[in-house]
Amino acid sequence: MKTCTRNERRRSGRRAAGFTLIEVLIVLAIVLALGGVVAYNLMPRREEGIEKTVRIQLQMLEGALDQFQLDFGRYPTDEEGIAVLWDKTLLENEDEEAKHMGNYLREKNIKDHWGNEFGYRFPSETDETTYDLWSNGKDGEEGTEDDITLRESSEEDGYDMGTIGDGG
Repeated sequence: MKTCTRNERRRSGRRAAGFTLIEVLIVLAIVLALGGVVAYNLMPRREEGIEKTVRIQLQMLEGALDQFQLDFGRYPTDEEGIAVLWDKTLLENEDEEAKHMGNYLREKNIKDHWGNEFGYRFPSETDETTYDLWSNGKDGEEGTEDDITLRESSEEDGYDMGTIGDGG
C-alpha cells in the first residue's frame, strides 16, 4: 500500500477542486463560437429593422406632404423641399405664409437613420401631379440599390397605396 505525503495530497486536492487552463480555454472558445453564430444571425434582423424605421419616416413625411397639399392646393416645389413643412419662411409665395398652419412635423430637419436628408422631387419623374420621396440608404448616394422609397415599401409590405403622394 502506497502512502501519500502531505504535499502529494495537497497537489491532488488542488487538481480535483479547480479547472485546468486547457479546460477553461476550451469552454471560452465554445462560448465565443456560439456568440459569433448568434451575432451573425441577428445582423440581418437589425438591417431589416432599420429599413422599416426609415419606411415609417417616409410614411410620416407623406402624411405631412398630403396635409400641406390640402392647405395650399399644391405640393412643395423642389426649391422649397420638405423643409417647408417646418419652416414657413421657405415658401416661395409670401402671401401663402398666412395659410401655413405651423409645423407639419414634430421634428425639424428630419433625417434618415444614416444621417442623410430625405430626397424629394416635385414633380415626380413618373407623374407630374405627384412627387418622389426617398432615402438614399446606407451609402448616402441617390440611384443606388440601397435606396428606400415608399413605392418599394408598399409593394413589399403588401399594401396598395396607389400613386405615391396623390393626395387621396
